Amino acid sequence: MNIKWLRIDSRLIHGQVANNWVNHVGAGTIIATNDSAAKDDLRKTLLLQVAPGRTKSYVMTVDKTARCYKNPTYKDLDVLMVVESPKDVLRLMDQGVDVTQVNVGGITFKEGMTLISEAVSVSREDVEAFKELDKRGIKLILQQLPNTQASDFMNRLKSKNLV
Repeated sequence: MNIKWLRIDSRLIHGQVANNWVNHVGAGTIIATNDSAAKDDLRKTLLLQVAPGRTKSYVMTVDKTARCYKNPTYKDLDVLMVVESPKDVLRLMDQGVDVTQVNVGGITFKEGMTLISEAVSVSREDVEAFKELDKRGIKLILQQLPNTQASDFMNRLKSKNLV
């Protein structure tokens, strides 16, 4: 499996992913990787309905995604992978998925979180996971859309005195 782009976006598959990122990175497949989404039949159905018809789309658990990543049957798939949180990325890496760069695109604000950009908020738990990703040498890019300016996510966390 060739992961063309790995994006953290709490909405998983939606218009920005379906209409912008898929074309921008040249992926023929979208894999939304998140345990709770994969186990919720209604949410899974809604996510798959949003995906563009020309693109193969799947909603899978982290474990299943890692198994598919290692399976030679899928070695030629060009994938846009979307996860809900930085913890999902760490779990994928811990199961042997090769990650070098992560696009932080959207994490919905909830009470107790800190707003990092107009589309990204982080909890203390998220910050710890991002610190671990940074420690492992993963390049973290804050970018909502392909045509918007990208910036270094860890620098943004530093500017908010979170690391």
